Amino acid sequence: MNMRFSTLLAAGLLLVPLSAAPLLAAGGSAPEVPACKKGYVYDKKTQKCVAQRGGGAIDDESLYATGRQLALAGKYDEAISVLSLVENKNDARVLNYLGYSHRKAGRLRVGLGYYEEALQIDPDYTLVREYLGEAQLQMGEVNAAKVQLGEIEKRCGKDCEEYRDLAAAIDAFPNG
Repeated sequence: MNMRFSTLLAAGLLLVPLSAAPLLAAGGSAPEVPACKKGYVYDKKTQKCVAQRGGGAIDDESLYATGRQLALAGKYDEAISVLSLVENKNDARVLNYLGYSHRKAGRLRVGLGYYEEALQIDPDYTLVREYLGEAQLQMGEVNAAKVQLGEIEKRCGKDCEEYRDLAAAIDAFPNG
């Protein structure tokens, strides 16, 4: 990876997911939840922070909202820990943020696997397509990222945020 792209990646692509996150094309955006200390999640039923645990003790939506928020705050390993507790392993939103968290934590190939799983469940999920395109750019696969851009355009046009963000990332990529 050349120095110019590394700088662009750090400066530009890091901000893209933060701006795109509220527009979860498939499934709507998660409500913001109060921040809890490490090892705790906000339980919407009790409306307080509780020790994170699976097995249905905390509803999936609360786990998703907390995991998403942790991922977008850059707390990738914490996000993975919380999102892994979700009982519905076929929730494309959860798989997307597991992919995002692994990718941002430096486990690009693991992240790609989660993105692919999410797309198998919901091929119209444009946010996961944006994140997949960003991952492909990280690997230097500009043409693959352009394929995702085309798929986003088919689903929401050139005016949706996911299209604009991935198009900007491709344009900023050397030889993009």
